[in-house]
Amino acid sequence: MSRVRVLVVDDETSLADLVAKGLCRQDMAVDVAYRGDEADELLAVNDYDVVVLDRDLPGLHGDEVARRLAARGSLTRILMLTAATALADRVHGLELGADDYLAKPFEYPELVARVRALGRRSVPPVAPVLERDGLVLDSNRRVATRDGRPLDLTSKELGVLEVLLRADGRIVSSEELLEKVWDMNIDPFTAAVRVTVSKLRKKLGTPDPIRTVPGCGYAL
Repeated sequence: MSRVRVLVVDDETSLADLVAKGLCRQDMAVDVAYRGDEADELLAVNDYDVVVLDRDLPGLHGDEVARRLAARGSLTRILMLTAATALADRVHGLELGADDYLAKPFEYPELVARVRALGRRSVPPVAPVLERDGLVLDSNRRVATRDGRPLDLTSKELGVLEVLLRADGRIVSSEELLEKVWDMNIDPFTAAVRVTVSKLRKKLGTPDPIRTVPGCGYAL
């Protein structure tokens, strides 16, 4: 599957940072918020696949964050993460729009499995294998070939190639690549996209399949 984008929301900063770091190691793009109002702002402007949401948050209660997200008709899936273990609490969270519920303390492998499962449900099904002009990318296995030749690509290079292949010839801006392949902590003025595309081009070989559209972005 494609890279999962996650927002972790918890006012226990050490826990939030630990969870985010662990999910990043699982090749997910992760942002963090420590307050409910911060989370609500991020969810309003960014397309996340999953939000790992604590209920007892300052600024705006987690229940209200979930309620607002559901009211917007967002495809973002909600994993409610809380110390409340009573059945009534779990039922209430699900009624607010949560898709899954995990009580603290939790086992990290279970959290990862639940986030991955929700990530698969956040977008309409797409073909796991993408092909265009001899380029083939298996998004499930995260491997790519060109004319049958295996490509040794980094996670970011695979991400860029996947976004370009899914665009099916449409021009993809650097901003869109930053949003889908990196996360909000990346400097918007960074040369990361240009450098990654340059390295990807070298690995893809000739003829160069990536077209640069000055002032607009890239396309296959």
